[in-house]
Amino acid sequence: MASFDRRKCKGPLNGPTATGQHCPEGWTFYPEPMPQFKGLNEPGSVEGSYYTWVDQFDTFGLGKNTPINTGNASEGLLALKDGQWVILRVPYPTGFYTKWMDGRIDDPNAGWKGRGLWATVSTRAPFHMEGGKGQTSKVLHFQMRPDPLAR
Repeated sequence: MASFDRRKCKGPLNGPTATGQHCPEGWTFYPEPMPQFKGLNEPGSVEGSYYTWVDQFDTFGLGKNTPINTGNASEGLLALKDGQWVILRVPYPTGFYTKWMDGRIDDPNAGWKGRGLWATVSTRAPFHMEGGKGQTSKVLHFQMRPDPLAR
């Protein structure tokens, strides 16, 4: 994942010399916290994130405008919070492969219980998932408790 901040630019921001390659200092890259390809001089995650969704309204609890990647190889969601990755992993044996997610606030007065992320298990072959023949797609609801014992 990458972000760009024009305020860091030292070169011209407009005019004939602003060619698009004049501000490398404006870029910040955040390598995904997954195994890296061997033999690369730069970070290169083997994760094949399909989609990035931005939680504009803090439906999950990590803060407004938190970007979240759909992790195809990690069986989870990868959220970038304040420059650090938070991995929301669905544990084995369930398995998780999504190409979609959305957030909902059902009750803004219910705290963490009234909000969350929704994502589908989007494999093209659900019968190959744990459980075998007869398995169907699933919808998962992610919620972030303020602490592990929150009720």
